[in-house]
Amino acid sequence: MPWTKSDYPVSMKNLEPRVRSKAVEIANALLEDGYGEGRAIAIATAQAKEWNEHHPEHRRHR
Repeated sequence: MPWTKSDYPVSMKNLEPRVRSKAVEIANALLEDGYGEGRAIAIATAQAKEWNEHHPEHRRHR
């Protein structure tokens, strides 16, 4: 069963929402590719954190 923004692994609970959302997206893709849950979570968390470093959130100033 794929994870969602409101139903995700406990180990992702302390990630900021933007990073957690990306981690869930990556983990679901890894599960589809046949990775086990534990491995998918670990890889997805690391990749989401790295993604966040290279893709800063841009905010419009009014």
